[in-house]
Amino acid sequence: MNKILFGMLGMLLVVTAHAAEPGQAIVVTTQGWSDVQGTAQRYVRDAGHHWQKVGDPFPVVVGKTGLGWGRGRVDAAGLAGPEKREGDGKAPAGIFSLTSAFGYEPSANTRLPYLPLSDTIECVDDGRSAHYNQLVDSARVPKDWNSTEHMHRPDELYHFGVYVAHNTKPAIPGDGSCIFLHIWRGPDQGTVGCTAMGRSNIEMLLAWLDPKRAPVLMQMPRSQYDQQRLAWDMP
Repeated sequence: MNKILFGMLGMLLVVTAHAAEPGQAIVVTTQGWSDVQGTAQRYVRDAGHHWQKVGDPFPVVVGKTGLGWGRGRVDAAGLAGPEKREGDGKAPAGIFSLTSAFGYEPSANTRLPYLPLSDTIECVDDGRSAHYNQLVDSARVPKDWNSTEHMHRPDELYHFGVYVAHNTKPAIPGDGSCIFLHIWRGPDQGTVGCTAMGRSNIEMLLAWLDPKRAPVLMQMPRSQYDQQRLAWDMP
């Protein structure tokens, strides 16, 4: 864990979260598979295990080419719709644990495990690397990749963010990597595969998310959400 800062830490938390019933959920829906703009709503489970809304909905954007079924807590094999692949510009659809937070500041107002980003923290998106889909410190990890995303960017997109546990058990090359909740460029600009929102909303989520409640992202087009809501125990 000293060498792979977020990779091993994130994987450990994913395993723990998958064993627990989610007590917090961020539900993101879009109108269709190719839509970029969506709406997010927070939920918590009450003492009777019923989902209850928290706060008001807020706008988000997803991948610049929309959504595609990803690999998370539920098996979407055989369901209608596109599948998420590396570099396709789609954000993953499904249910995914939210395990950790990161940002440019030394600390943040969050109960999630938090990683301050330095210039050497990278997310590996090269499927041939043993560190595929992991956040690593390139100053401490022997390089076996040809492609990564530098996390300490010259812009504000990753000033604060949350790690989305997509394609992690195990990480299958080509199925997509480095998926986060982060700050958007604007309300009509899609991402390369993440889910993005205004800075005030990402800061609100960091303060609200509680790892003891096994928080998850539930994300898909509205019609698929309605079809799977009961089977997947969604709000």
